[in-house]
Amino acid sequence: MNILAFVKPKNEVVFIYDDETIQDALERLESHRFTSIPILNREGNYVGTLTEGDLLWHIKNEYRFNVKKAEKMPVSSIGRVRDYVSVNIDAKMDELILKATTENFVPIVDNHNLFIGIVTRKNIIDYFFEHNFIVL
Repeated sequence: MNILAFVKPKNEVVFIYDDETIQDALERLESHRFTSIPILNREGNYVGTLTEGDLLWHIKNEYRFNVKKAEKMPVSSIGRVRDYVSVNIDAKMDELILKATTENFVPIVDNHNLFIGIVTRKNIIDYFFEHNFIVL
């Protein structure tokens, strides 16, 4: 099965560029009520995943919760505990499912590491329910 059928395209994904500020990241997460979002560079490459926890600990340790200082700091200055590992668009379904078991979404990149979208765990589960692969 081709994972392309599950991909939510980049133009529908909430993400942040690595040169945007911590304030931008906080506002993006809050306005969409997400706990994590993909980070891209301006060339469109997947850089990593930013979580609420990454932001919280960075602000606590670097700015003593001074949000005014954080307004000018880029997301790239934040140390991340771990990133959601991306998969290539040519990945097999079992690899996608394996990654989705531990993450809310799986970043999808092309052969040039350009971010093209995500596959959400919800989309995979919904597919299996719709096709009667999961019985309650």
